[in-house]
Amino acid sequence: MVPKDIGRCLQSPRPWQRIPDSLPVDDVLKLLAQPERTGWMGARDGAMLELLYATGMRVSELCGLKLCDLSEGFVKVRGKGNKERMIPVGRHAMAAVDQYLADFRSGEAEWLFVTQRGKRVSREAVWERVKLYAKKAGIQKRVTPHVLRHSFATHLLEGGADLRLIQELLGHEDIRTTDRYTHVAGPRLQALFDSFHPRK
Repeated sequence: MVPKDIGRCLQSPRPWQRIPDSLPVDDVLKLLAQPERTGWMGARDGAMLELLYATGMRVSELCGLKLCDLSEGFVKVRGKGNKERMIPVGRHAMAAVDQYLADFRSGEAEWLFVTQRGKRVSREAVWERVKLYAKKAGIQKRVTPHVLRHSFATHLLEGGADLRLIQELLGHEDIRTTDRYTHVAGPRLQALFDSFHPRK
């Protein structure tokens, strides 16, 4: 008979994690081209889509953005646990936000993205807009703001970005959460290995 319960010393296996869905770059570009940015709602929606893909932020983080969170080429994001992080923003996304603010944004609301009544845009509204534009773009798979987040991370990794950098940009506490993207970017990682390893 074993005097102690040795099972307490054993660690449970990590639960299986589903590989995140992501879009090919061409599909993302088609999606981003859908909003007609000549009107208020199209300019707002275009800026929201561009920011989601350019930064990989969560939809709740997008909805929580304030005007004061934008600075030159960066956006301050409040993530889980109210932790803040700074994310660089590319020129296409900044141009879309600048157009929205300069040409169509009105009122004194503190929130960056607002409804026609000046209230903060909701997560549900962003989901619906993404779904609408994905349908217009003819994308067959289900597209959500989180799919854009996964696409951001996958495309960075495929482009050669360091996993730790992607972890920081996404606001992941644990590198193992970010590690899921190595499965998505397998072909790219194989190509990098073949190119650089001396004993490939």
